[in-house]
Amino acid sequence: MSIIIVVGLCCFFYVLGVWQRSGFGKGDRIAAQITEQTECTISSNLNFETHHSGGSVPNDDDSEVKTFEPCDDRYTDYTPCQYQRRAMTFPRDNMIYRERHCPAEQEKLYCLIPAPKGYVAPFPWPKSRDYVPYANVPYKSLTVEKAVQNWVQYEGNVFRFPGGGTQFPHGADKYIDQLASVIPIANGVVRTALDTGCGVASWGAYLLKRNVLAMSFAPRDSHEAQVQFALERGVPAVIGVLGSIKLPYPARAFDMAHCSRCLIPWGSNDGMYMMEVDRVLRPGGYWVLSGPPINWKSNYKAWQQTKEELEEEQRKIEEIAELLCWEKISEKDEIAIWRKRINADSCPGRQDEPHVNMCESTNADDVWYKKMESCINRYPEVNSPKEVAGGELRPFPERLNAIPPRISSGSVPGFSVESYQKDNKLWQKHVKAYKKINKLLDTGRYRNIMDMNAGLGSFASAIESPKLWVMNVVPTIAELSTLGVIYERGLIGIYHDWCEAFSTYPRTYDLIHANGVFSLYQNKCKMEDILLEMDRILRPEGAIIFRDDVDVLIKVKRMVGGMRWSTKMADHEDGPLVSEKILFAVKQYWVGGSKNKTSKQ
Repeated sequence: MSIIIVVGLCCFFYVLGVWQRSGFGKGDRIAAQITEQTECTISSNLNFETHHSGGSVPNDDDSEVKTFEPCDDRYTDYTPCQYQRRAMTFPRDNMIYRERHCPAEQEKLYCLIPAPKGYVAPFPWPKSRDYVPYANVPYKSLTVEKAVQNWVQYEGNVFRFPGGGTQFPHGADKYIDQLASVIPIANGVVRTALDTGCGVASWGAYLLKRNVLAMSFAPRDSHEAQVQFALERGVPAVIGVLGSIKLPYPARAFDMAHCSRCLIPWGSNDGMYMMEVDRVLRPGGYWVLSGPPINWKSNYKAWQQTKEELEEEQRKIEEIAELLCWEKISEKDEIAIWRKRINADSCPGRQDEPHVNMCESTNADDVWYKKMESCINRYPEVNSPKEVAGGELRPFPERLNAIPPRISSGSVPGFSVESYQKDNKLWQKHVKAYKKINKLLDTGRYRNIMDMNAGLGSFASAIESPKLWVMNVVPTIAELSTLGVIYERGLIGIYHDWCEAFSTYPRTYDLIHANGVFSLYQNKCKMEDILLEMDRILRPEGAIIFRDDVDVLIKVKRMVGGMRWSTKMADHEDGPLVSEKILFAVKQYWVGGSKNKTSKQ
């Protein structure tokens, strides 16, 4: 009888154990809840190598940690793909010399870009919109060149930005009020904007309080540090130019495009630049042109151009706008506004005219290093004259989590409405876990944020706040082009190949999110190239969140050990058995001329 009882109990507990381990047991659910609610998975000295003694991680696991030394102080503001000496060797036609020209392998710098002496953390938003520490961008040239136009003023140890511009010396607010009398800026219909030749991005800076997110760009030219000033102010911007290469944005991305005395020759090259704006402008979107040649009859003397030159320039612009089927809805003082038609049916006969050159390419999002063309991109097809080509968008913020037209129409292979909603929920869960570890994530501590592999933009959606903005990068080697979806959500972003340097100045981002980046670029380029670029664009004491497979993150953690970063490894929020892990890193504070001095973390 004793033997029978013992055997019976053993069988009972065996079956009970199997049931609990299957995931259906109450005890298993309680354990999962405890794991989720605690932060005990975080450790600053996790040694994942010991968990993989049955195999080896190739290349560098058994080697000594490589130490990256600081670069010379003259590289403080180094922009690898817009380096002045290299740029001057390229033709000046169509601004080719101001485009991206990245260094060859033997020219790359394998050192850490130093911050200037005296560098301090930028002011928190919104104070940063109006004030930038002089030590961070020590260039006074714009205070002299643009003194009359109220761009920037030097006061003590800070630069002050009064909000002026070449076409709005009395302030961007009043200028935007003029635009808002014609364009529906206040109701969320206009959410994304493109500012071509942005200066210090005051237009974009003052649009932010109206819930409009502008992507501003300007070349790295004689106006030293335009884009650097913009980013120090906490305003989205990149180094860029309308030249010979297509803009790194998808078709139908922006609700509004803007040129305020941007000096772009709109009427040249058979209207190529206006056609490129047409490509990235959403059906029903607005194009604003202020300054020459608008209202040339009253201003030709002040602009120091002849009547004939300005009249001809405006004639060409009007002619191309008509060819593009843009409707001119306003011209007052020096501001003209056109609206793009909502579909091809609104412009009958245009495609049948012999002098209209329609683009042959069927993929208007294929733009990386592709030559700009003097051709008009076709509208997506519609079923009725009142239908918006490509799909109508909800006003923002409703737009953020509504189903994007590219998803609902099945234009992105592999993504359905259900998988899109699932992706949203997944990233809400991930961000919730991030906040348990980095409690400053959405407090305003991090203003300029980059997502290096943005997918559908769900990370940016999960942390969306007026306190921050996210540059959503879709890698050019990604399996799917999802940047159009990101813009349809009312977010901004850009195409980029992480084997090359990003089009920005050093120290321009407060936080970088890298989800699966190193798995994506495995065998494409060197890990240290990507990590050094991340270090270049990250501010001192800025943060990085890596999410990747554990074996990849072990190599990342080892390499950044020689880059003056402090790191912590964390388990996946679903527990330690998930192979995907999270590595948190903080860049230590150090400046040029102090190679051995870093802050204590």
